[in-house]
Amino acid sequence: MPRRLRLLAVLLFLLLLWLLFQFSGLRAHFTLQALHDGFASHWASGLLLFSLLFALGNLIQIPGWIFLVAAVLALGRLWGGVVTYAGAVITCVSTYWIIRALGGDVLREVGGRWGRRLIARLDAHPVQSVLLLRLLMQTAPVLNYVLALSGLRFRPYLVGTLLGLPLPIALYCVFFDSLAHWLHWT
Repeated sequence: MPRRLRLLAVLLFLLLLWLLFQFSGLRAHFTLQALHDGFASHWASGLLLFSLLFALGNLIQIPGWIFLVAAVLALGRLWGGVVTYAGAVITCVSTYWIIRALGGDVLREVGGRWGRRLIARLDAHPVQSVLLLRLLMQTAPVLNYVLALSGLRFRPYLVGTLLGLPLPIALYCVFFDSLAHWLHWT
């Protein structure tokens, strides 16, 4: 499929998801209270629902910190962090495969000296590149899209993701747990 059609397929998919989110009533499930209540009432199914909502939220540009805060408030700093890490990995992996299936490695075809240098750096040090990007941007949807469309193989993507997410998630857990105690939310 030509590059423009692949990019159009990705954009149309994201637009359709956003429209579905806006007009189907799913928006009500993307609040801190709804996520917290899902955990509080049904722990096991809450974990599954959390992971699914996290993955869908990532595809439609909902910041990951919302899911982290809900998990920390519902489960505490340690278990909230563990659940967020698992949900973040599931989110990154599912986004990779969905966007890759639609767009292939379309960014490899983008010309220009700057684009070629970035792809060359990613090819030379894929795990290190993904790890550093995860430390800086965690589960940012745009990062997931770019990495999926860059032609990066799945294994380095997964290893870099698994190694790059724990530190920022742990720091956010400590921060939000401390903030929750300070504001008497828990």
